[in-house]
Amino acid sequence: MKVLIVEDEPMTADRLGKMLNEIKPGIEILAQTDTVEDTVAWLKNHTEPDLILLDIHLADASSFEIFKQVEVNCPVIFTTAYDQYAIQAFKVNSIDYLLKPVKKTELAESLKKLEKLQRSSGQILDYSKLPELLGKENVEYRKRFMIRIGSQFRVVAIEAVAYFYIDQKIVYLTTKDNHHYPVDQSLDQLEEQLDPERFFRINRAFIVSIDSIDKMIAYSKSRVKVKLNPPCELESITSTDRSGGFKEWLKGK
Repeated sequence: MKVLIVEDEPMTADRLGKMLNEIKPGIEILAQTDTVEDTVAWLKNHTEPDLILLDIHLADASSFEIFKQVEVNCPVIFTTAYDQYAIQAFKVNSIDYLLKPVKKTELAESLKKLEKLQRSSGQILDYSKLPELLGKENVEYRKRFMIRIGSQFRVVAIEAVAYFYIDQKIVYLTTKDNHHYPVDQSLDQLEEQLDPERFFRINRAFIVSIDSIDKMIAYSKSRVKVKLNPPCELESITSTDRSGGFKEWLKGK
């Protein structure tokens, strides 16, 4: 079996490859890509693999964009950090769906399911309706957060959130009136819960809302330095691999 791994976290990609070889020795990892752009380019220039392991949120955009740009006829196993998407849509299209961190036993079951499906039907799986099935009408984005402050709780509506950031390995939510609250979710989890039209992850440490951007300054290597409102003591600069997606997001694309 020849496999393409699409994952923007190198350690996770390596771990998936190691698990695949432990489950089925002899599996060939053809390549590891980490963006929609690179994945589309790879698929256009190589023979289609036997299987794609596909992360839903990539460095530059949602992986569902891949299906709009290139025809995919091989099986796909999706992975994600947060159970947000319409799982039944995946099942209808004979696609499996694994939550991160992916467990070896679950990945092994997915491979068995795939082999059984191919033996019983021999059919080419149809992904043509995937973008439609997984459109916004099937997604419910986060509407509010319950914050614990000592023995008390506070509810923060999503409209009141300016940005999220990591400091000393703790994830904080910053409100538009400049309050900072620790939250239990990781930025990976938050990225999948938040409406991508309103929020964008500019690097590994920041997710910003469109309303929180005060100024933007051109930075080295085509990056952008983002001045936030309310201000943050930590520097917020787009990473190189996310700068292009950030600029497209600003345009509303």
